[in-house]
Amino acid sequence: MPLSLKTLLAEPGRTLDRQLALFALLSLGILDWLSSGLVSGTHALRIFFNAENCLFVRQRLRDKTADRIMSHGVQLPDLFDALPREEAHREFQHELATMRSLCLKLLEEKQAAA
Repeated sequence: MPLSLKTLLAEPGRTLDRQLALFALLSLGILDWLSSGLVSGTHALRIFFNAENCLFVRQRLRDKTADRIMSHGVQLPDLFDALPREEAHREFQHELATMRSLCLKLLEEKQAAA
């Protein structure tokens, strides 16, 4: 079942900074699932990095770092279609590390703004 960022983040009275911080925390959770093998890139695409959530991030959160996180997430399943298995696995781990770094950057920015 897909996680709807619109439902989870757009609570009345929740500031944009709080929405972005919550988005970063949710993303880190998904990245942990991916890293541990609990979900595949394809499954993560369906439940989190889907078109509806990408559109919400772009139109409502309007944050370049959040948009980059979603863009990297959308591409994860393609790695295994385009690259040999060993290379795809290395690139997958590299993408997860990049996304983690972006999430932490977003959290630091929001903490500094608070």
